[in-house]
Amino acid sequence: MNVAVKLIKNKVGLLRLAEELGNVSHACKLFGYSRDSFYRFKELYDEGGEAALQEISRKKPIVKNRIDPQIEEAVVSMAIDQPAYGQLRASNELKKQGIFISPAGVRCVWLRHDLETFKKRLKALEAKSGIEGTVLTETQVIALERAKEEKTAHGEIETHHPGYLGAQDTYYVGTIKGVGRIYQQTFIDTYSKVAFAKLYDRKHALIAADMLNDRVLPFFEEYGVRLLRVLTDRGTEYCGAREHHEYELYLALEDIDHSKTKARSPQTNGICERFNRTVQDEFYAVAFRKKLYNSLEEMQTDLDTWMDDYNRNRTHTGKYCFGRTPLQTFEETLPLAKEKQLDDIPPAA
Repeated sequence: MNVAVKLIKNKVGLLRLAEELGNVSHACKLFGYSRDSFYRFKELYDEGGEAALQEISRKKPIVKNRIDPQIEEAVVSMAIDQPAYGQLRASNELKKQGIFISPAGVRCVWLRHDLETFKKRLKALEAKSGIEGTVLTETQVIALERAKEEKTAHGEIETHHPGYLGAQDTYYVGTIKGVGRIYQQTFIDTYSKVAFAKLYDRKHALIAADMLNDRVLPFFEEYGVRLLRVLTDRGTEYCGAREHHEYELYLALEDIDHSKTKARSPQTNGICERFNRTVQDEFYAVAFRKKLYNSLEEMQTDLDTWMDDYNRNRTHTGKYCFGRTPLQTFEETLPLAKEKQLDDIPPAA
């Protein structure tokens, strides 16, 4: 929404509020306009509707100072074809083609065509490729891959159906006298937000694999869905030489792809980090004040009860949940997962 549209909506809002309140002065005070402005807006609106409220700028563009349409077209074309180029490099590359425009001139063209950021130029490239069905060059592919990595580094993960991607993490709960250190293995289906949590007194590769084997894969098998990929951080319990690392071996045996977070970017696995905070605030902070635990098994029993309530009864505001509970989302989108599992399609006769 541009500035002009915002201004129009603001003025229309003022007129409607004054009508509802039946008090022009109060409405003007709330919106920060004078009564004179209100009556001027009302007169314009009564004569020509919203279009009459269009803000008339005192500055009019001097068209004769604009660059030639052919040069502008070349700048736009380069912005889409080479989205990774900055304004200086774009200017230099255009000069090689005999097109002379300054870096500032390049940016002015970008602003007019809503291409001033790398993200916007990538979006334009994707749109053009989708419409024209053109084959991307190696440079364009690299730029798109780079953008995908940046999205992942800021917590924007790609997930399409239940089982497409699971996120796993180790959460240090604390140390309890008589029990010792307590670690929680967390697993979340990133699409439905169905979560699993199991407590251990240590953290290593075998423990991480046990979590999948004991809780996660049996759940997916019960519903006839495969877990395709797991996202973890780069902790030693998750990463190592496949030949000697129990977790990596387990994933290989179960034919599960392993994705790792970007180095020094914990927000990449933000979905687990957010769940860990929820379980800390809503379960551990309350449970430790109500009860004195003497064993890991006793604590696990109470955690399982809370997890069952979390998955079955607690509504979620996640991207694909739309206010449903995680288990509701999982069960209602199962057809989507099974439709995508090509391995289960019987061969043609």
